[in-house]
Amino acid sequence: MKNINIIIGSACFMIIGTLVATLVFERSSEITIPEENNKQEVDQPQSEPIQGIYEDDDSIGYSVQNDQLQVTFNKGSDWIRVPVEKSKLFAGEYNGNRPELIENSYILTQNRISFLYVDATSPEGNSIKLINSLDQGETWDHTVVTEQYPPIRFRKVEFLNDSFGFVIISGDRTMSQEWTTVYLTRDGGKHWIETAHSNVTRLIYDGGFVDENTGFLSFGILSPEEPDLYLTQNGGDSWSKSTIAIPEQYHKIFVMAEVPFKEEDHLAVYINQGPNGDYKGGKVKGKFISNDYGNTWEFSKEELPNGTNN
Repeated sequence: MKNINIIIGSACFMIIGTLVATLVFERSSEITIPEENNKQEVDQPQSEPIQGIYEDDDSIGYSVQNDQLQVTFNKGSDWIRVPVEKSKLFAGEYNGNRPELIENSYILTQNRISFLYVDATSPEGNSIKLINSLDQGETWDHTVVTEQYPPIRFRKVEFLNDSFGFVIISGDRTMSQEWTTVYLTRDGGKHWIETAHSNVTRLIYDGGFVDENTGFLSFGILSPEEPDLYLTQNGGDSWSKSTIAIPEQYHKIFVMAEVPFKEEDHLAVYINQGPNGDYKGGKVKGKFISNDYGNTWEFSKEELPNGTNN
């Protein structure tokens, strides 16, 4: 009997020991799992450092990394998030080079930040808007350039001063034809007014204003044979074609007019060779002068892009 009790006691002791060992093992397993997870979280790679794209003033730049638009005024020491979806900056028929914003679709200076974008959520359809800040990103406002527009290809925004600015957009392209529209503001971008149409449906190459009344539109980007420059001298109420006297030796060489600019007491414009030019390497431009504010242009000289005479 005594032996039986010893055997039973030993068996109970073994069972209890087994249960205790199992319980200890389970608890130790529960403890180690969170430690492993924490280690994984620490070892996860961090976001890439922001590589800014800087303007002429190399302290001012922007970034579209991490799927958001940010700007800096101190060469990347601090970044300010712009409250607009990145996809809206590239919406339209032409989407640009996604690591960089579409050329001329924004303004980034010490006194003004502006970005053109397309709001497809507007009840009217594709609404063209501008987001602005005049205090280096402390506050932002969104203004409507036009409530509805076809998918856009060309886009450009510029301000000549604190109050006067212009937006040029084109859209509804079919083969080599499209619709180009110019909008003006005279109150710093709060309100935009559509100008008269030029009645030209060729693809636009560039455009701009030299003052609040005088503006230009340059057309023809597909196999151009001569410049096609239109001007307004009444703030967009009407447009007419400029007369450009191309010397015979430059026919079908200087074929695309860039945006004219003021120079001393006259206007000047560079006319380049287009996408297929091969005259002297294709880089030489013709400089033309106008003494009647853009109505007529006379040849001045050949010039290289760096401003030196050929």
